[in-house]
Amino acid sequence: MTGVPQRRTTRRVLLVLGAVSFLIAGVVSFYASSNPDGLEHVAATTGFGDTARPHATSDGPLAGYSVKGVHNDRLSGGLAGVIGVTATLVIAGGVTLLVRRRSGADASAADAERS
Repeated sequence: MTGVPQRRTTRRVLLVLGAVSFLIAGVVSFYASSNPDGLEHVAATTGFGDTARPHATSDGPLAGYSVKGVHNDRLSGGLAGVIGVTATLVIAGGVTLLVRRRSGADASAADAERS
């Protein structure tokens, strides 16, 4: 294989995927359907939709796919999407680092036992 080293290619792919994720979350999400999702539709169709109660986080800062205190619907929904993607990437990155360190430590311990 000639050309770009594997690490640089992987980094580029991850950056492009991240940019696309932020674009979808921040811009394209505003154009999502405003119709009820599948669970809400089934609840309304079968007659138990009116029994729903607010959940514990219904007053949270990101409740309802919007950012509390931002009154522009487009901006509020876009910010909520970007915050959600950011939180997901931070959590996934943290788990990846923990797993990588643990597997690296396990491999080092196994190598030390073989020596």
